[in-house]
Amino acid sequence: MPITIKELHIKINVDEKSNTNIQPSKMNTAKIVATCVEEVMDILERQKQR
Repeated sequence: MPITIKELHIKINVDEKSNTNIQPSKMNTAKIVATCVEEVMDILERQKQR
């Protein structure tokens, strides 16, 4: 029996006092976004097959 999630709550705490000078390059950011989109599309395709 499949489980359906109707609501999802996500809580994030951001610490703005952090002094890191590391900034991701645009290429890395684009690669991360592309990977996330691909994963979401795979999940949606699996849901259609059910």
